[in-house]
Amino acid sequence: MTGATGRVVLVTGAGSGIGAAAARMLAARGMRVVVNYLSNTTAAEEVVAGIEAAGGQAMAVQADVREVAAIDGMVERVRTAWGGVDVLVHNALIPFAVKSFQDMTWDELGGKLDGEMHAAFALTKAVLPGMAERSWGRIIYISTGLSRRPRENMIALGTAKAALEQFGRYVAQELGPQGITVNIVSAGPVEDTRMARMTDVFDDAHKQRQIAATPLGRLAHPDDVARAIAFYADEDNSFMTGTTAAVNGGMAMY
Repeated sequence: MTGATGRVVLVTGAGSGIGAAAARMLAARGMRVVVNYLSNTTAAEEVVAGIEAAGGQAMAVQADVREVAAIDGMVERVRTAWGGVDVLVHNALIPFAVKSFQDMTWDELGGKLDGEMHAAFALTKAVLPGMAERSWGRIIYISTGLSRRPRENMIALGTAKAALEQFGRYVAQELGPQGITVNIVSAGPVEDTRMARMTDVFDDAHKQRQIAATPLGRLAHPDDVARAIAFYADEDNSFMTGTTAAVNGGMAMY
């Protein structure tokens, strides 16, 4: 890769897990990184400090990506400091209920759908004018293999992410003529993430089943997903849009 030196990337939910890994990797490749976070200021500042210690540029910005005013304020702050957002990596985890359809209420399922899509919609709307003005942009939505491979009690997350993926394809179709690519990184089970802890997805028995179903013989780490994000964000990646990268060690083949 030639990199995208000096480009500004906004990574939502970048205080830990995949978001933090992506922030560090993109900074190492020459981008100026906006580390968005919701509540854990210490974690976000640690990510920024690590990037700066390695010679990169970063800033931490608190914003709830479910709130339009918060998003607009964040994007305006970035525009004032660095001239605007060139790359959007939407990774923030919108809360969801972990339960069966029979036990789920419409507020739980519909609430996840609304939160997921509203965040993606509002973030994309906020960064689009600057990208369109420059005739260059990269938009990357983080999804999950659960959008295609159902698993017990994950109907809210899987359904919402399936909607996000189709949204991404429609946006890719519309924004392509403006020099903006839109792609999806669909992660399989990833260790060391908040979602893994929240859903107890990695109890020993389940973890071993997941590993056995993965040709590469292990589960993903945040850096594995970050590498796919970095590929889509790169200056050289100018002719791939509307695609989905399945980062799951080959699990999706079955």
